[in-house]
Amino acid sequence: MPDSPLLTAAAVAVIAMAIAVVVGVGLKVLRSFRDLGTDAERATYHTLHAASQAGQHLRRGLNPAGASKASRHLRTLLGCDALAITDTSGVLAWDGAAEDLKPRLMELAAEVLVGGRTAVLSPGPDGTGGALAAVIAPVRAGSRVVGAVAAFASSAGSGLVRAAGEVADWVAVQVELAELDASRTQLMEAEVRALRAQISPHFIYNSLNAIASFINTDPARARELVVEFADFTRYSFRRHGDFTTLAEELRCIDRYLLLERARFGERVQVSLRVAPEVLSTVIPFLSLQPLVENAVRHGLEAKEGPGHITITADDAGAYAQVTIEDDGVGMDPEQLQSMLAGHIDGEHVGLRNVDARLRQVYGDAHGLVIETAPGEGTLITMKVPKSQPGHDA
Repeated sequence: MPDSPLLTAAAVAVIAMAIAVVVGVGLKVLRSFRDLGTDAERATYHTLHAASQAGQHLRRGLNPAGASKASRHLRTLLGCDALAITDTSGVLAWDGAAEDLKPRLMELAAEVLVGGRTAVLSPGPDGTGGALAAVIAPVRAGSRVVGAVAAFASSAGSGLVRAAGEVADWVAVQVELAELDASRTQLMEAEVRALRAQISPHFIYNSLNAIASFINTDPARARELVVEFADFTRYSFRRHGDFTTLAEELRCIDRYLLLERARFGERVQVSLRVAPEVLSTVIPFLSLQPLVENAVRHGLEAKEGPGHITITADDAGAYAQVTIEDDGVGMDPEQLQSMLAGHIDGEHVGLRNVDARLRQVYGDAHGLVIETAPGEGTLITMKVPKSQPGHDA
């Protein structure tokens, strides 16, 4: 049965569309290839891409897992037959051929690790002891040699020597950045310990005196305050975690204020307004309690008559915004600014510690915003991201 004209026309149309698609894809691939630029530009791109990939695996410093993944990218970068990374005690990673040289590498790198000078070893028994030559370059972090990068190839020309030295210097930068991150973490932990030390002498002494005053007149109230005091100190002096939830911090503040009101009575009045959707937001541990303590100690304690503290936590899109406002004696803005910058010492050390920790964790744009003036009270605003994948409460 002969094909109908309609079917023939349809087949021709389908074939024409297929040809158009193939031509279109081909032109797109050709255009993308041209967009890469010259050979030099493509080589630059591949170099930077390999360095970027390797850098992701060295962000925690020299360790076997990171070095093993980074070595593959660095070997591609150098174009050598094998590449190894060591620390001062052993081989962390080996990628490529000639693994028979791996057991001898620390012996070959001994002078490099001690003297900090690049070694070039020829093949054979008087050099590497194998079929490949080696360039072993030191990895320096400051004035210390913390490891080595070893590149193995059929010959060790001047180009490989210079390139291996540059790669070792680049690895050293990643190690120093990792150490800087570690030191920042240690600084945060030290600041948390400083905040705990602040709580200890002042607040504990006053709280125990307040509890003692109720033992004879109101034993039930004294027992209640002892339980609240125990819960507050257990939270404040816990040894795990640099982060907590907003809900936990507010619970700590509630206990703190209950103990302060046992001392001040009706002189301390508190209003609280919290949006339920921000209660699970992760915040730095002990970042709100020092702000409330500042409002009580330096805002209301020096004020005649009753004082009011308002605590709010609102949903601000991608952020949780917390404000702590008091109608106390206020502060001099210029003196406060100098104190936050660390130029002068002052009574508001808790504010400075919290401000510094927020900037370290979230960046300078997330420091405390403080509005105050003598006799006008103080308004402190803290804004943190609601989503923080890297921080566990």
